[in-house]
Amino acid sequence: MAVLRLMRGPNLLIAAAGVLAGGWIALGKIAVPKELMFAALSGMALGAVGNTWNDIRDVAADRINRPTTRPLAAGQVSRGTADFLVFAGTLLGLTCAGLVSGSQLLAALAALAVMLTYSPLLKPYPVVGNVAVAVVAGSPPFYGALAVGLPAAGVVPWLLAAWLHFVREIVKDVEDEAGDRTIGRRTLPIVVGRRPALLVAAAAGLFFVPASLVLPRSAGYSGAYFLIALLAQMAVLVVATWMLLGRVDRVSALLKVAMVVGLIALVAGKVA
Repeated sequence: MAVLRLMRGPNLLIAAAGVLAGGWIALGKIAVPKELMFAALSGMALGAVGNTWNDIRDVAADRINRPTTRPLAAGQVSRGTADFLVFAGTLLGLTCAGLVSGSQLLAALAALAVMLTYSPLLKPYPVVGNVAVAVVAGSPPFYGALAVGLPAAGVVPWLLAAWLHFVREIVKDVEDEAGDRTIGRRTLPIVVGRRPALLVAAAAGLFFVPASLVLPRSAGYSGAYFLIALLAQMAVLVVATWMLLGRVDRVSALLKVAMVVGLIALVAGKVA
């Protein structure tokens, strides 16, 4: 269980679902060709690498922010085990991507490069690290569309997913401010303050709502998308309201729910 928590098991399932959703959106039907299955496995493996590597790099901050819930910080998983997970996940992720196509392998290598440089090089800088992780974390639908040879169909889902991830990353920086400050990072809440950082996140959330209407409409999504997406949009509006009031508890969890509902809406808008 500690290893699964280190890799963020539920997040990996969401990543795999995102890859499958991207393939279904591109194909316009529910089908799992072998290329899409290998892409989903690759996405899960690379996600495990990114999550584990992030905990390896953040162990000092996690001992302050999450001393009991992060397995490495809590001493529930050894550094050697974590290093092995990074190695095995990289091998599996790149191998599965290579079994799909050369383009898939290049996309996997690009995502891996961002994930490995995120904590040591990008995360210490305000906004830059947030954008980087949002781009990668939001890419599973594009990764799935690429796997079935129709990458353009994954662009709108990628943009919308990355948008929500950007909001969530700022919220996480606010939650992690104490530990990040201790190890000398310059995240957005440390540089500009907690309240301005939450205002930035709330503004991004509010602008997401019209974007989640305009972009899918321009991409030809059916009415099923707009009906189901209302739930995700309402959740984002609630989140934005909470952040305007200075509240961050449960915001990250509600954004994750919005992401899952959004994926369902996107698939329904092309398959239904």
